Amino acid sequence: MEGVPERPEEIKTTVSGSRPVAPGPDPDTLRHPLRHHGDAEAAPGLVDFAVNVRGDAPPAWLRARLAAALDDLARYPSAEHDRRAREAVARRHGREPEEVLVLAGSAEGFALLPALRPHRPVVVHPGFTEPEAALRGAGLPVGHVLTAEAEGHRLDPAAVPEEADLVVVGNPTNPTGVLHPAADLRALARPGRVLVVDEAFADAVPGEPESLAGERLPGLLVLRSLTKTWALAGLRAGYALGDPALLARLAAPRPHWPVGTLGLEAVTACSEPAAVAGAARAAAELAEHRRTQAAALATVPGVEVLPGVAPYLLLRLPAGRGAVVRERLRRNGIAVRRCDTFPGLGPDHLRVAVREPARVALLVEALAAALVGVAA
Repeated sequence: MEGVPERPEEIKTTVSGSRPVAPGPDPDTLRHPLRHHGDAEAAPGLVDFAVNVRGDAPPAWLRARLAAALDDLARYPSAEHDRRAREAVARRHGREPEEVLVLAGSAEGFALLPALRPHRPVVVHPGFTEPEAALRGAGLPVGHVLTAEAEGHRLDPAAVPEEADLVVVGNPTNPTGVLHPAADLRALARPGRVLVVDEAFADAVPGEPESLAGERLPGLLVLRSLTKTWALAGLRAGYALGDPALLARLAAPRPHWPVGTLGLEAVTACSEPAAVAGAARAAAELAEHRRTQAAALATVPGVEVLPGVAPYLLLRLPAGRGAVVRERLRRNGIAVRRCDTFPGLGPDHLRVAVREPARVALLVEALAAALVGVAA
């Protein structure tokens, strides 16, 4: 690949707050399957705590809006469709339309990262694994900065190597649910570096605190998803925010008509003031459900609920018991997200989506039963 040395030196893995400890994992021996996601756990017929999508279907008003756009499907998506979507997103974040790139879900943004031709990319882990999968798939060496559970998985900006020219971090981070202070993320921005902040779940946190979506920093690229809050995982809808020149580099390898008409309509609709207000109300409800769910799960002997703010919770089970408990839950009709596919976590970590209290009661009962005879 142009601009990448033949035998690039691997950036060393760093544990946040400590010295570099080891090279990043070789893709041939990587024990974490980077492309394993929650949808692989959520088989039909199971009560789904594995996928972080709110609700079982988009709200009625959004379904009606998308249905009305069906008559346009005989025509190719137009520049006008794209312009309307970018203008709606720009108004929502106080930016200019040229600072918006509409995506087929934020995952497309991660798939495009190799187009930026970084020499020394670094991903903060535990975190969403698609950015690393895309970079490794392009033959790039990927370094890790591992946050520590003993420190609440907080990121120390000083742990990111100075030589990193692309840094990827989630906020809030998936699967830990940790919300990093905006000041810590700003400290990572500098000339010659692209800072990618994954804000896929930012709109699910009341008030969207610590978001950089409205900020203009050198090399900042913020990715947003609409699939979680609006139950659009099957449609794929999201966008990137950043300097127009950076967005142009990111978009260079895309085909013509990269986002379909329905995706563009969804981005437009979900960025309008009424939808943003609706998302804010949903975030407040989710936060209350999260508090209730965390308290209920904490009553189960052997379960530790780790701190966070996102619409999911990271659990730690007794050592060596995670795989057995997960399989027992599955046999009892409950799907949860395994976490040994995230660098920095292991088989005794589970992630569970925040759900309404009736479903949570099923999870608590099944989890207590699954732990009988296996709790340390």
